[in-house]
Amino acid sequence: MSMLWGMLPSILMIVAPILITAIGGMICEKAGVVNIALEGLMAIGACTAASAHVLMESAGMNPNLSLFLALALGFVVGGLFSLVHAVAAINLNADQTISGTGINLLANGVTIFASQILFSADRTREFRMGMQTDALGIYPTAYIAIAVVLFSWFLLYKIPFGVHLRACGEHPGAAESVGINVKKMRYFAVIASGVLAGLAGGCVVLTQTIQYTSNTINGRGFIALAAVSFGRWRPLGVTGAAFLFGAAQAFAIIANNFPALRVLPSEVFNILPYVVTLAALVLFSGKNYAPSAAGKAYEKGAS
Repeated sequence: MSMLWGMLPSILMIVAPILITAIGGMICEKAGVVNIALEGLMAIGACTAASAHVLMESAGMNPNLSLFLALALGFVVGGLFSLVHAVAAINLNADQTISGTGINLLANGVTIFASQILFSADRTREFRMGMQTDALGIYPTAYIAIAVVLFSWFLLYKIPFGVHLRACGEHPGAAESVGINVKKMRYFAVIASGVLAGLAGGCVVLTQTIQYTSNTINGRGFIALAAVSFGRWRPLGVTGAAFLFGAAQAFAIIANNFPALRVLPSEVFNILPYVVTLAALVLFSGKNYAPSAAGKAYEKGAS
């Protein structure tokens, strides 16, 4: 038990980016837009944060300020890239699945191209210092994740803005009839998912690695998307789902610390997070709790 308790900071380190991304995906779907580009947006944010931190560190900037600015840039660039999905899904009424897939593919090329331009390699240069833990051994990203969950709960359920946003995902025609600008609400939601995914990507690269590579995100965005569904599109449920999937991913990494498990091939533990994700979705799918208009294009004035 003491060993498991000692591993809690590592579990929180892995859970935090998944949770931050999942909350962004939940907000997006609450407004009626499905964003499967979370994986690519995390990659964009991670590459941006790592590149910015390396360059600012090389310029002699204060490390703490450099880390903060790197996260902020990941946040901003993630939001900017999400505009591609917003324009395609909201203005052009494109298929949201295809649009999101396009961004995931674009992210692979853009991050490698940017790394080649900046560092003449297919990855960023290594940085010297990442985020530091507090006295409890916990990274600041865990506290960021908690703040994001609380803010999303307040935004969606405690102020009129949240009611309007949720109405756009359930009955956009009815929302429009009472003066709510559905397109603006959906733009906000898509950009919110982008900035949070970008922030989460920065959290991954600045706590778990020392550089960005093409496999840094390694499916975390898709796991976050699954957490939205498994969590029934509610902040508390999404938090629990993200913790379950994140803990499975953490266990896959720390399994070698348990002598009894060393007899198993490492590949067994590598696939564990994805097996848990798929099993949870299959076993607990049941009733569809998704917003009624999620994934459906909406034209102003349409019935």
